[in-house]
Amino acid sequence: MSATTTHPPTSADSADFASAAVRRLREDLALALRAAAHHGLGEGVCNHFSVELPDGSSRFLLNPRGLLWSEIQADDIVMVAADGRQLAGRHAVEPTAMFIHAAVHRIAGKACVMHTHMPQATALTLTRHRRLDTTSSQTAMRFHGRIAVDAQYNGLALDVHEGERIAHAMNSADIAFLGNHGVIVCGEQLAHAYDDLYYLERACELMVIALSTGLPLAPVDEALTARVAAQIQGERLQSTLFFEALRRTL
Repeated sequence: MSATTTHPPTSADSADFASAAVRRLREDLALALRAAAHHGLGEGVCNHFSVELPDGSSRFLLNPRGLLWSEIQADDIVMVAADGRQLAGRHAVEPTAMFIHAAVHRIAGKACVMHTHMPQATALTLTRHRRLDTTSSQTAMRFHGRIAVDAQYNGLALDVHEGERIAHAMNSADIAFLGNHGVIVCGEQLAHAYDDLYYLERACELMVIALSTGLPLAPVDEALTARVAAQIQGERLQSTLFFEALRRTL
C-alpha cells in the first residue's frame, strides 16, 4: 500500500463523493473534527478521524493533511480507498493516517475511527498500567470491557505492517490505548464515536487529577461497574443529542 498514491477519480467515485448521503457524512466528519478542536482534543495539524461509506465498498472519508481541525469544512474532507488510493478531494492525505485508519477499518471492522493524542488520555498511556481504570469514576465506567492496550510503542506508523499491528492489538475493542502514543476510539456512527471520545478524555482527566493528589484511588467493585456500563451503553440517545447540540453551536 502507498499512502501517497493518487489516481484520477472514476466517474462513479466522483458521483458518490458528491451525493447527498456522502455530503452529509462529510459534514458530520467535519463537525466532529471542529468539535474536537473546540474541546482541546487536537494537536497541531496531526491526528485523524475517518468514517467508512456505508455501501460495503471499503472506501472511507478522512480529514486531509495540513489543516487545523478548527478550520475543516465538508469540502475539505477527502475520500480514499483501503489500498491507499485517494479517490476524491482537493487536499493531500497524511501517510500515517492511511496506514492506521485503513488497517483499523479493514481488520478491526470499525465504521468510525478517531485517533488522537489528546492530553489526559495520552498521559495515562505513559504510565505503567497504560490505560484508564474503568472502575475509578462513573464517567470511566461507560468504557468498562471496551478497552484494549497496545503497550508496544514501535515508532511512527509509516508502513502497512505497523498499521496492521495496531489494528490486531485492538482485538475488536472499541477503544485502544497506544503505549507512549495516544488513543483510538471507534464506533458504528460518528455521533456515538465522538461522544465516547469526549467522555474518554473527561474520565482520564478525572483520573489524572485524582492520581495527582497522591491519595490512593477508591475503585468501585467489578459487578457494579459492569452494571453501570450496561446502563450507559444501552441508551445512546444522549450521544445523538450531544452531537446535534454541537451542530447548532459550532
